[in-house]
Amino acid sequence: MKPIALDAMGGDYAPRETVAGAVMAAKEGVPVVLVGQKAALEAELARHSATLPIVDTPDFIRMEDHATDVRKRKEASINVCMQLLKAGEASAVVAMGHTGATLASALFTLGRIKGVERPTLLVEMPSEKGKVFLADGGANADCRPSFLVQFAVMATAYARANGVAEPTVGLLNIGEEDEKGDQLRLETFPLLKAAPGIRFVGNVEGRDIFKGTSDVVVTDGFTGNVVLKLSEGEARTILKWVREALTGSLLSKLGALLVRGSLQGLRAKMDPAEYGAMPLLGVEGAVFIGHGSANARAVHSALRKARSAVEAGLVERIRSGIAQLVVG
Repeated sequence: MKPIALDAMGGDYAPRETVAGAVMAAKEGVPVVLVGQKAALEAELARHSATLPIVDTPDFIRMEDHATDVRKRKEASINVCMQLLKAGEASAVVAMGHTGATLASALFTLGRIKGVERPTLLVEMPSEKGKVFLADGGANADCRPSFLVQFAVMATAYARANGVAEPTVGLLNIGEEDEKGDQLRLETFPLLKAAPGIRFVGNVEGRDIFKGTSDVVVTDGFTGNVVLKLSEGEARTILKWVREALTGSLLSKLGALLVRGSLQGLRAKMDPAEYGAMPLLGVEGAVFIGHGSANARAVHSALRKARSAVEAGLVERIRSGIAQLVVG
């Protein structure tokens, strides 16, 4: 496969963490090309005694820049990443920087898959049954019912690409009853029920997300982003409380040694860095967007996730699902 284009200048800790994550992924056989300022990237690679291909760009989008700046800054690293993907010189794009700028660059450069009204950011989270996929994670604050139906179709395609044979879909709501919710939820419910290609199980509540009541949970981007930030904050706080509880006394420290392996597994399951980045579904190419505060482990995870998506034919799966929805 073609290399994954990594915007190595994007993020709060770039290029240090982006290059470190790319080196980790490359050691596992993930093909990566670094896109950014050559001198800075070569200096970071030298710290790891590593060599990776570089596409030199004079410009990059900073976290404080406006998202629409990408339209007039064609040589910015994120735009060059998208150009490589569109030209077939890269198989995917991974960016850990400015979310809005990455969204804008993907739309301006790649465009939407035919039939897609709005792309969606998909959030992968742990659940009692393994994983749950939430869409939208923040790309679309205001949504129409038809948007949510398409989110369900695209998230179902992603779940299948990740090994879920027959994904179920739930509509995030304030109650399980069919008649519950605001106007958006009330109008979306019958559309999801009638939509071809998805297994709609009805309304699900916030507590159902981590129970794994459905494999896919659909909502508007405003609500989805609140859920995402809340779950990330709660995970960090719980892990902090666990550490404090296990280091409060000599006896608790001894107990911590006995459960160290289990706690490491819990940390891996709850740590956002393990999930790397969110796929942007609905654009003409595999694009993954991570946190601006991402560390090397998150970059590493994002690159591995991007490779898996390409190998599973994610974009083709989405095209097929949307086409079926339009025909239906």
